[in-house]
Amino acid sequence: MIRRIVVKVASSVAVIVAAASVTFFAQLAVPGDRATALMNLQTGQDKKWTAQELAPLNDRYGFDDPIVVQYLHYVTGLFRGDLGTSYTQKRPVLEVIGGQLLPSLTLTVAALAVAWLLALGVTLLTVKRGRLLSGLGSAWEALTASLPHYWVGVVLLVVFAVQLRVFPIIGGTSAWGTVLPVLTLAIPLAGFLGQVTRDEFEQVLDQPFVTTARTRGMSDLGVRLRHVLRHAVVPAITLSGWALGALIAGAVIAENIFGRPGIGQVLVTAVNTRDLPTVSGIVLVVAAVYVVANLLVDLAYAAIDPRLGGAR
Repeated sequence: MIRRIVVKVASSVAVIVAAASVTFFAQLAVPGDRATALMNLQTGQDKKWTAQELAPLNDRYGFDDPIVVQYLHYVTGLFRGDLGTSYTQKRPVLEVIGGQLLPSLTLTVAALAVAWLLALGVTLLTVKRGRLLSGLGSAWEALTASLPHYWVGVVLLVVFAVQLRVFPIIGGTSAWGTVLPVLTLAIPLAGFLGQVTRDEFEQVLDQPFVTTARTRGMSDLGVRLRHVLRHAVVPAITLSGWALGALIAGAVIAENIFGRPGIGQVLVTAVNTRDLPTVSGIVLVVAAVYVVANLLVDLAYAAIDPRLGGAR
C-alpha cells in the first residue's frame, strides 16, 4: 500500500510537471516578442518599441534570461505556489484564479453528481425491463451522449429561461440559477456514463449469483441495487476521473452561456487579452483536477471492492 501511494504521488507530480512544460513552451511558441506584445497591451498601441523602452518589462518578467533558466524558474515556482503574474491584472495568477475557482468546482461537482443520478436512474428503470423500455433507455443514452454542451446550454436557456421563464437568464451563484448550467454539463455526461453502465449491468444480471439472490426471495429492485449495481458501476467509476477534469473544461462554456462567475470567464478574458500566464495557470489547474480525480477514483475502487483498489 505504501509503495502504491508513493508511486501514485510520484506519477501525479510528473503529470503536473509535464503539463507545466507544455504550457511554458506553448508561451514561447506564440509569434512575436513577448515584451512587445505586453507593452502594446498595456499602452493600447500597436508599434515597435526600443530596447530601452522594453527593458523594464524584460527585467521584471525575466524575458532576457536563458530559456533553461526561465523554464526552471517556472517549474520550480509550481512547488512554491507561484504560477506567475497576470499581464493584465498585474496580480499573481494563483490569486486571479483562486478567486473564481470555487464557483467552477461547485458547478463541476454538482454536474457530476446529477449525471450519475440520471445515468443510474435510467439504467435501473430500463435495463432488461422489456424491449420497449430497454430500447428507449438505449436511445436516450445515445442521443444525450452525442449532444455538445454549447447546444444543450442554448436550448435550455431559450426554452426554460427565455420562453417559460422558469429560471433566470443570468444564473449567478444562487441554487435556482445553477440548475440550468448543471444540466448543461450533466445531460451529455449522463448519456455517456449510462452507455458504459448499461453494458456491464446487462452482463451482471446474467451472472449465477444474481439468480441465487432471486431464489432466496429478494425483490428485483433489491437485486439490482444491492448486487448488480455494485459490479456494474466499476467501469463508469473509472471514467469519472476523466469526466471530472472534462467537466472543468466544459464549465467554460456553461459559465459564458449563463453569465456565471468562474474560471471560464477568466479564461475567455485572458485569451482575448493574450494574458498567457493566466491561460497557462488555468491549464495547470485543470491538469491538477485530473490528478486529484484519479486519486479519488482509486479511493472509490477501494470502497466498492478492496480487491480492486489493491489491484490498481
